[in-house]
Amino acid sequence: MFKLLKTEGSARRGEFHTVHGVIQTPFFMNVGTSAAIKGGISSPELADLKCQVELCNTYHLHLRPGDDVIYRMGGLHKFMNWQRPILTDSGGFQVFSLSKLRKIKEEGVYFNSHIDGKKIFMGPEESMQIQSHLASTIAMAFDECVENPAPYDYVKSSVDRTTRWLTRCKTEMQRLNSLKETINPSQLLFGINQGGTYDDLRIQHMKDIADLDLDGYAIGGLAVGEPTEVMYHILDIVPEHMPVNKPRYLMGVGTPSNIIEAVARGIDMFDCVMPTRNARHATVFTWRGITHMTNECYRLDDKPLDEHCDCPTCRKFSRSYIRHLFKSGEMLAGRLAVQHNLYFYNTLLEKIREALDNGTFAQFRAEYSDLLSQKA
Repeated sequence: MFKLLKTEGSARRGEFHTVHGVIQTPFFMNVGTSAAIKGGISSPELADLKCQVELCNTYHLHLRPGDDVIYRMGGLHKFMNWQRPILTDSGGFQVFSLSKLRKIKEEGVYFNSHIDGKKIFMGPEESMQIQSHLASTIAMAFDECVENPAPYDYVKSSVDRTTRWLTRCKTEMQRLNSLKETINPSQLLFGINQGGTYDDLRIQHMKDIADLDLDGYAIGGLAVGEPTEVMYHILDIVPEHMPVNKPRYLMGVGTPSNIIEAVARGIDMFDCVMPTRNARHATVFTWRGITHMTNECYRLDDKPLDEHCDCPTCRKFSRSYIRHLFKSGEMLAGRLAVQHNLYFYNTLLEKIREALDNGTFAQFRAEYSDLLSQKA
């Protein structure tokens, strides 16, 4: 399924073959939590923004509209009119983000819905069943994401439980994929490496889950409170213990600079809400750095958001107009900025792939890693 085409240092260039198409790696997944991109971008429009893979959220779709509804509608691809690959996260991140509304036990996690307080239970089997109903291309294993820093003993206990849950996920996924009523019997399963900021826990957990021979592996539990340098350190020590012939996914990360640095450390897959969330608050990413579109300097500026970008927004609208939309509270402002930021992120990964193809990734990293994190 995964073909490693070439390497430059630890950076990898590959192709990931799935039932819903071939993905060029490294790549960025556009986050459509509830089967929609926040900012009013439809699925067909995503293709024009160079999106290869969309990410949707198991927990949120289980609550609304219900995974049973999506199953009866033919699965996520038909439901949202997106024919390219989809990855569904497992609901495990909500174990972290809804910490005041949940209780963790060996069998799984008891939640109170953030919508109406309704009691919900989700364990490894339930997460796999929901994701099978959604019929995504890639299903993520159910895990616990702990905040950083956390006490060593708690993290170790959590990691051990996550490993036990992963074994249950694999067994249940195999069962579900064998059923004749399953929409996508070729659904893939990725395991998630945890261990907080502790080197020994991270390395041992990666070794343990690699033995399960899954379809791919993710590094989770980062960008949840630790300094960037600590995240990079984990990325320095974990990938060497990940299978070479399987995709490597860094969950929930991050800035353009984070992505470049993670590619340099051997990561193939990324997702983050940053491009859409920041766009809706008037912050845009450009090839000259990061800028805020309500700044006074753009009041009479007739240039596009980024003179080096050919996204639909930059081709048709000026900085002055987009600033006006934000200052006026118009919904169109967020939509145009989201269009641009998603196109920028997907183009960034496209340029990274081109640099790897040409053997010039080291130069690309030197030129852009710091620049793209600066204020323009």
